[in-house]
Amino acid sequence: MDMGALIEIRDVCKIYNPGENEVRALDGVNVSIEAGEFVAIIGQSGSGKSTLMNVLGCLDVPTSGIYMLHGRDVSGLTDNELSDIRNHEIGFIFQGFNLIQNLTALENVELPLIYRGVSRGKRIALAKEALKKVGLEKRMGHKPAEMSGGQQQRVAIARAIAQAPPVILADEPTGNLDSGSTKEILEIMKELHREGRTVILITHDNEIAAQARRIIKIRDGCVESDSVKSTSVGIERSI
Repeated sequence: MDMGALIEIRDVCKIYNPGENEVRALDGVNVSIEAGEFVAIIGQSGSGKSTLMNVLGCLDVPTSGIYMLHGRDVSGLTDNELSDIRNHEIGFIFQGFNLIQNLTALENVELPLIYRGVSRGKRIALAKEALKKVGLEKRMGHKPAEMSGGQQQRVAIARAIAQAPPVILADEPTGNLDSGSTKEILEIMKELHREGRTVILITHDNEIAAQARRIIKIRDGCVESDSVKSTSVGIERSI
């Protein structure tokens, strides 16, 4: 086992309704991700990529196998311990934005920081900084309904990065967006990677996946291929 890896998944299986009609959503998956990588996990609907994302994000635990995050085995942790890891280690970005409609952009970004017990002054400073980073410094007082889909997703990214988690986990982050907004969001992802974050992008779209340096293809719950692009192909920074 590579003890230096940020994420280490060994022989992970996730089985739903065990027994005669069992579904092996993940079937003996092995993946190792170093700190600072930009990885796309690609697969069609039903391939197991969403289950893998849930395991990586500590939203679900494997039926068997080992998941090491930062050298800590998270496979057997309690719900509270998993929640703690989600709060501090992982910034989530979802396809549906998951913003609270009656809160402003600034308040939406602040919300997870309240749960983490960050003081009010520091919270506001971090939220403003994160919104500035995604180009929304002029929209901080706007509510989601007053913003375009692309702007709402940028608020969601600001919320994910406000406390600088080491891992950014993005599940189909451009799934609801037009091509212009998609390009903006992918540029922000690349910028986060350039700053040293580990970015994991879950997608079913080959063009989106091609933005990453490394592409892991999932099919029928197994890793079908795992390839790294050479640094000459439009990549700004080698790992």
